[in-house]
Amino acid sequence: MPQLSLTDFVDVVSRSGTPKATKVAEIKNRPAYHPAFDFYKALREHIIETHENGRPKTKLIDIIATVTDPKKNTAYPCIVAGYQKWWGKKNLTWFEPPNGLFTQHGIDVSVNPELGLEVNGKRHLIKLYFKADPLTKNRVDIVTHLMAVQLGAKVPPGTTMSILDIRNSKLISPTVPIAHMNATLNAELAYISALWGSF
Repeated sequence: MPQLSLTDFVDVVSRSGTPKATKVAEIKNRPAYHPAFDFYKALREHIIETHENGRPKTKLIDIIATVTDPKKNTAYPCIVAGYQKWWGKKNLTWFEPPNGLFTQHGIDVSVNPELGLEVNGKRHLIKLYFKADPLTKNRVDIVTHLMAVQLGAKVPPGTTMSILDIRNSKLISPTVPIAHMNATLNAELAYISALWGSF
């Protein structure tokens, strides 16, 4: 059964017409995942480990000294600065985030928030957004909705599904359900399923 990352799925949903089909083809035909080509892997894991081990926010900058890639040397410092700014004086306590698969029409979408954090006593499941491209409302709605649908039963009531726009130091937590979102996402997975076999 084909499996898409949450990022891949949102990238497909965010497109229309020919670019939408092109994105599906790109996902199907690209090489298998390899950590060496995951640009944000080291930073993502460092953020997680910082919280898991109860380290202070000042330790986040330690990742910079380990980076040799010129592009990462440009991107990582501003991302770390954005994360530290968001952290600020908040009291953050780690808990293990659940993950799962959203499955429709023979397609799996992995739903995997990186962080489980109590932020000043309120529990959040948090998907990290590292890119410089503006974080659109549509992307936020899809990510947080799938987290609520797939993971809501795995966390205590009242846990908030959130996405952290790291570079802009902004935690976004939708407050109202999006009408017809289930039907919309179901239709998108039907579209992907119909195209998958043709590439």
